[in-house]
Amino acid sequence: MDNKTNIPFTKMQGAGNDFVVIDNRKGHFSKQELIAKTPNLCDRRFGIGADGLLVLLPAEHNQADYTMFYRNADGSDAGMCGNGARCLSLFAHEAGFPREHIFNVHDVLYEASIQDKNSVQISFPVKTSIEEVTIEGQQILVLHTGTEHIVLQSDAEHLEKEDRLCEQGSELRYHSHFEPKGTNVNFINGKDETTVQLQTYERGVEDLTLACGTGAIASALAWHYWQNEMDTDYSFDVLTKGGKLQVDFSFDPQTKTYSNLKLEGPAHFVFKGSYPG
Repeated sequence: MDNKTNIPFTKMQGAGNDFVVIDNRKGHFSKQELIAKTPNLCDRRFGIGADGLLVLLPAEHNQADYTMFYRNADGSDAGMCGNGARCLSLFAHEAGFPREHIFNVHDVLYEASIQDKNSVQISFPVKTSIEEVTIEGQQILVLHTGTEHIVLQSDAEHLEKEDRLCEQGSELRYHSHFEPKGTNVNFINGKDETTVQLQTYERGVEDLTLACGTGAIASALAWHYWQNEMDTDYSFDVLTKGGKLQVDFSFDPQTKTYSNLKLEGPAHFVFKGSYPG
């Protein structure tokens, strides 16, 4: 990529989680070139500035319409990014893909549904369960919602102490219990039975973000777990600094597993530009 200039990009955001988006369906850049350039593109002082890079690629799965390629701001592989998926789905729709379509992230297929011009729902083909662990006296829930997450309960006052959350988040993100990949760290405060307030320390960004889609799913499931609820179908509101996300899911009380995960929330175009490669 370094010998190519003028990389067309679109800046997008979903609940304040922001992304540099590139259409690479014509294969102008290799994946390795994209990965190498990601930290520069996402740098908030010397680049465009973003939490991560989203790339639209030709489908690498025979049931998909296209492939979503995502990298954290530091160039690392995030696995799945829920807010990014909503943004790229809207970007793909604007590029000519239908309102209802399928994309793959690695070898996993996700379904996108464009609700309106600024709202998208993503269906996750994930079945997950919750593991409870205690680390340094803290009760922590561990689960996988397309990528690795842990969830801790906090009070509303603690959620406003961002310096402390960053310190705790960094310590847990790198804790030996979660090696080698590390984890994303979610601090939640339950507001009522189906509403939870969330702050997420994101691996690869190495800071709090205004929202985290897969973290919102993890937080809704964790709050359900802590309430010992047994009904089968739920819809939760997750309140982040960047806006409200809706999480729908099913719970099987026999197997203690969660499935039919859906994430709905905002997706917005911010601006377009050309970056000197």
